[in-house]
Amino acid sequence: MKYFLIEITYTAPLPDIDETLSLHRSFLQTGYDKGWLLLSGPKNPRVGGIIIGRAPSQEDLEAFFLNDPYNQRGQATYRFVEFDPVKRAAILESWLN
Repeated sequence: MKYFLIEITYTAPLPDIDETLSLHRSFLQTGYDKGWLLLSGPKNPRVGGIIIGRAPSQEDLEAFFLNDPYNQRGQATYRFVEFDPVKRAAILESWLN
């Protein structure tokens, strides 16, 4: 597996984002159920979000996020930053291995 920081940047006004939020969170749950997502939440200030995830490849992760309602409605852009988690808290071992 490869590990990523996914940065979401809103391109739509917050009222539009708020209308899509429950669909977005339901979509994210599919990633959690799949074992691909570890953490997610909004940036502060609320101009987008941050996700820590993993996938077999960046292409697989990008394909997954094509189904995000924010993406399908043209409300956000995505940046995928691959990294190697060489240091981590012991609590993360089961997710990383």
